[in-house]
Amino acid sequence: MPRLRLQILLAAIAAVALGQAGAEARPRPAISRALIVSVDGLRPDLIDLAHATEMRRLMKHGTFTLWARTTDVAVTLPSHVSMLTGVPPSKHGVTWNSERRPPVYPAWPTLFQVARASGYTTAMVAGKSKFNALAKPGTLTWTYVPGDAVITDEAVTDTATKWIARFAPQVMFVHLPSVDMVGHEKGWGSHDQLEAVKRADRCVGRILDAWGKRDRLDSTVVIITADHGGSGKSHGEDVPRSHEIPWIVSGPGILQGQDLHAESIAVRTEDTFATVCWLLGITPPKPVDGRPITRILDPERHVERH
Repeated sequence: MPRLRLQILLAAIAAVALGQAGAEARPRPAISRALIVSVDGLRPDLIDLAHATEMRRLMKHGTFTLWARTTDVAVTLPSHVSMLTGVPPSKHGVTWNSERRPPVYPAWPTLFQVARASGYTTAMVAGKSKFNALAKPGTLTWTYVPGDAVITDEAVTDTATKWIARFAPQVMFVHLPSVDMVGHEKGWGSHDQLEAVKRADRCVGRILDAWGKRDRLDSTVVIITADHGGSGKSHGEDVPRSHEIPWIVSGPGILQGQDLHAESIAVRTEDTFATVCWLLGITPPKPVDGRPITRILDPERHVERH
């Protein structure tokens, strides 16, 4: 049997087994998949300034905050690793922000690692070569990290939509790099960057449409977020407006139109890892700093497990 057909068959068998065995461990049994889309450099106010219709629609039909916080360093690679391990850079050890060859992997288990150990298929499509730090062998069922330093959002989305159509990964991470790249070149909040946000928003729409064609949106939690904001032509620990990021969650049983900031609920990027693990019934093998944001679920449809 060709390798590709074997991968598809094994993924289908795993999905059936997981659905039967894992529903009792999940607070919302209908949620059996997770999609995380990180729009690199997306300062929260740019969503409204760019009239990002797909993201605003997800906010309307889901739970969100435009005041989530990223890591103290507020740069791409350490912040993404925190997003996907649930711990700060001081624990996961990825303190650099460049590609390393051979790659050096986090010292803490990633979402891909714990998901694979729990029987889920996993996928990552990244737009920057430095994401090889997250492509630890054996943790990703499907992975794409470009050989070039960076590629376009559209190229990332082309691969993501093909994989969704062919494989429908159960835990998927997609990284869109262009908003950050334009910010460095033209400035945060510039006309050119707002146009880049619009293009990223269209890519989000394409990814969601691909899931819809597979009839998977009714079982998928979708998280749209970012690694940092920025101002001027930079971002970082001491750069104003670098630390706030959007955090938008939509899916079956997720409360609609709920603003977590208005409810005085603080969210950090490490909570992305913890929330996905909680929703999918995954118990991390090591303690994490992130915590599941349980208020995202409709309490009438939230099945508590004790």
